[in-house]
Amino acid sequence: MVRSLFALALLAGPLALDAAAQNVPPPAAELSLGWVGFPDDGDIVNETMVGGTVRFYLTPQVSVGPEVVYMDGRGHSHLMVTGNITWDVLPSRGGSRLVTPYLVAGGGVFQTRDQIPGGTFKSNEGAFTAGGGLRFKAEGPLIVGAEARVGWELHLRVNGFIGLQF
Repeated sequence: MVRSLFALALLAGPLALDAAAQNVPPPAAELSLGWVGFPDDGDIVNETMVGGTVRFYLTPQVSVGPEVVYMDGRGHSHLMVTGNITWDVLPSRGGSRLVTPYLVAGGGVFQTRDQIPGGTFKSNEGAFTAGGGLRFKAEGPLIVGAEARVGWELHLRVNGFIGLQF
Protein backbone atom coordinates (compact mmCIF):
# COMPACT_ATOMS: atom_id res chain seq x y z
CA MET A 1 0.00 0.00 0.00
CA VAL A 2 2.82 2.39 0.87
CA ARG A 3 4.44 1.62 -2.49
CA SER A 4 1.16 2.35 -4.28
CA LEU A 5 0.78 5.72 -2.53
CA PHE A 6 4.42 6.55 -3.27
CA ALA A 7 3.90 5.69 -6.94
CA LEU A 8 0.76 7.86 -6.99
CA ALA A 9 2.72 10.77 -5.51
CA LEU A 10 5.49 10.34 -8.09
CA LEU A 11 2.96 10.32 -10.92
CA ALA A 12 0.89 13.16 -9.51
CA GLY A 13 3.79 15.63 -9.50
CA PRO A 14 4.31 15.71 -13.28
CA LEU A 15 0.56 15.43 -13.85
CA ALA A 16 -0.01 18.46 -11.63
CA LEU A 17 2.56 20.44 -13.64
CA ASP A 18 0.89 19.38 -16.88
CA ALA A 19 -2.46 20.26 -15.32
CA ALA A 20 -1.35 23.89 -14.92
CA ALA A 21 -1.15 24.11 -18.69
CA GLN A 22 -4.78 22.84 -18.89
CA ASN A 23 -6.15 25.67 -16.68
CA VAL A 24 -6.98 23.37 -13.77
CA PRO A 25 -7.06 24.34 -10.07
CA PRO A 26 -3.77 24.14 -8.16
CA PRO A 27 -3.08 21.32 -5.66
CA ALA A 28 -4.68 21.55 -2.21
CA ALA A 29 -3.91 20.20 1.27
CA GLU A 30 -6.66 19.76 3.89
CA LEU A 31 -6.89 18.87 7.58
CA SER A 32 -10.13 17.30 8.81
CA LEU A 33 -11.81 16.73 12.16
CA GLY A 34 -15.03 14.85 12.72
CA TRP A 35 -17.13 11.97 13.99
CA VAL A 36 -17.11 8.31 12.98
CA GLY A 37 -19.83 5.83 13.93
CA PHE A 38 -19.36 2.06 13.80
CA PRO A 39 -22.36 -0.30 14.12
CA ASP A 40 -21.87 -2.77 16.98
CA ASP A 41 -24.57 -5.20 18.19
CA GLY A 42 -27.42 -2.79 17.47
CA ASP A 43 -25.60 0.23 18.90
CA ILE A 44 -23.37 2.87 17.35
CA VAL A 45 -19.81 3.19 18.66
CA ASN A 46 -18.82 6.87 18.51
CA GLU A 47 -15.24 7.84 17.75
CA THR A 48 -13.35 11.02 16.95
CA MET A 49 -11.39 11.28 13.71
CA VAL A 50 -8.60 13.53 12.54
CA GLY A 51 -7.04 13.33 9.13
CA GLY A 52 -5.26 14.96 6.28
CA THR A 53 -5.36 14.77 2.51
CA VAL A 54 -3.57 16.23 -0.47
CA ARG A 55 -5.31 16.65 -3.83
CA PHE A 56 -3.66 17.07 -7.25
CA TYR A 57 -5.98 18.07 -10.09
CA LEU A 58 -5.71 16.04 -13.28
CA THR A 59 -8.53 17.86 -15.08
CA PRO A 60 -10.65 20.91 -14.15
CA GLN A 61 -13.00 18.56 -12.22
CA VAL A 62 -10.97 15.47 -11.22
CA SER A 63 -8.29 15.31 -8.52
CA VAL A 64 -6.38 12.45 -6.90
CA GLY A 65 -4.27 12.12 -3.78
CA PRO A 66 -3.51 10.28 -0.57
CA GLU A 67 -5.46 10.55 2.67
CA VAL A 68 -4.50 9.49 6.20
CA VAL A 69 -7.20 9.29 8.90
CA TYR A 70 -6.74 8.41 12.58
CA MET A 71 -9.80 7.37 14.62
CA ASP A 72 -9.70 7.18 18.41
CA GLY A 73 -12.02 4.96 20.48
CA ARG A 74 -12.03 3.71 24.05
CA GLY A 75 -9.19 1.20 24.34
CA HIS A 76 -8.68 0.97 20.60
CA SER A 77 -7.80 3.05 17.58
CA HIS A 78 -7.89 2.85 13.80
CA LEU A 79 -5.62 4.15 11.08
CA MET A 80 -6.90 4.35 7.52
CA VAL A 81 -4.66 5.17 4.57
CA THR A 82 -6.34 5.52 1.18
CA GLY A 83 -5.76 6.87 -2.27
CA ASN A 84 -8.73 9.06 -3.22
CA ILE A 85 -10.27 10.33 -6.42
CA THR A 86 -12.49 13.41 -6.17
CA TRP A 87 -14.90 14.68 -8.80
CA ASP A 88 -15.99 18.31 -8.51
CA VAL A 89 -19.59 18.20 -9.75
CA LEU A 90 -19.28 21.73 -11.16
CA PRO A 91 -16.16 22.98 -13.00
CA SER A 92 -13.99 25.44 -11.08
CA ARG A 93 -14.39 28.34 -13.59
CA GLY A 94 -10.75 29.31 -13.15
CA GLY A 95 -10.86 29.01 -9.36
CA SER A 96 -13.58 31.66 -8.94
CA ARG A 97 -16.36 29.30 -7.77
CA LEU A 98 -17.33 30.05 -4.15
CA VAL A 99 -19.09 26.72 -3.45
CA THR A 100 -18.10 23.42 -5.04
CA PRO A 101 -20.13 20.25 -4.47
CA TYR A 102 -18.03 17.10 -4.92
CA LEU A 103 -18.08 13.31 -4.80
CA VAL A 104 -15.16 11.30 -3.43
CA ALA A 105 -14.13 7.64 -3.37
CA GLY A 106 -11.00 5.97 -2.11
CA GLY A 107 -9.40 2.62 -1.42
CA GLY A 108 -6.53 1.44 0.73
CA VAL A 109 -5.86 -0.17 4.09
CA PHE A 110 -7.66 -0.05 7.47
CA GLN A 111 -5.67 -0.91 10.60
CA THR A 112 -7.23 -1.59 14.02
CA ARG A 113 -5.30 -1.64 17.31
CA ASP A 114 -7.05 -3.03 20.40
CA GLN A 115 -5.72 -3.11 23.94
CA ILE A 116 -6.49 -6.58 25.28
CA PRO A 117 -5.33 -8.43 28.37
CA GLY A 118 -1.77 -9.47 27.67
CA GLY A 119 -0.94 -6.85 25.04
CA THR A 120 -2.03 -5.18 21.86
CA PHE A 121 -3.96 -6.84 19.04
CA LYS A 122 -3.41 -5.36 15.61
CA SER A 123 -5.22 -6.25 12.38
CA ASN A 124 -5.12 -4.93 8.82
CA GLU A 125 -7.73 -5.22 6.11
CA GLY A 126 -8.73 -3.55 2.87
CA ALA A 127 -10.63 -0.29 3.11
CA PHE A 128 -12.77 1.96 0.98
CA THR A 129 -14.82 5.09 1.48
CA ALA A 130 -17.32 6.89 -0.72
CA GLY A 131 -19.38 10.01 -0.22
CA GLY A 132 -19.53 13.68 -0.96
CA GLY A 133 -19.46 17.17 0.41
CA LEU A 134 -19.26 20.89 -0.15
CA ARG A 135 -16.06 22.90 -0.42
CA PHE A 136 -16.17 26.68 0.16
CA LYS A 137 -13.58 29.16 -1.05
CA ALA A 138 -12.73 31.44 1.85
CA GLU A 139 -10.21 34.29 1.97
CA GLY A 140 -7.21 33.97 -0.39
CA PRO A 141 -6.00 30.37 -0.68
CA LEU A 142 -8.10 29.20 2.31
CA ILE A 143 -10.79 26.56 1.74
CA VAL A 144 -13.25 25.09 4.24
CA GLY A 145 -15.87 22.41 3.87
CA ALA A 146 -17.92 19.54 5.19
CA GLU A 147 -18.43 16.00 3.96
CA ALA A 148 -20.06 12.68 4.77
CA ARG A 149 -18.83 9.23 3.75
CA VAL A 150 -19.61 5.58 4.29
CA GLY A 151 -16.83 3.03 4.29
CA TRP A 152 -15.45 -0.38 5.11
CA GLU A 153 -14.74 -1.45 7.84
CA LEU A 154 -18.42 -0.49 7.97
CA HIS A 155 -18.69 3.05 9.32
CA LEU A 156 -20.32 6.41 8.75
CA ARG A 157 -18.10 9.47 8.83
CA VAL A 158 -19.07 13.14 9.06
CA ASN A 159 -16.37 15.76 9.21
CA GLY A 160 -15.38 19.32 8.53
CA PHE A 161 -12.09 20.44 7.04
CA ILE A 162 -9.87 23.44 6.47
CA GLY A 163 -7.20 23.65 3.84
CA LEU A 164 -5.03 25.63 1.49
CA GLN A 165 -5.18 25.70 -2.29
CA PHE A 166 -1.63 26.47 -3.43
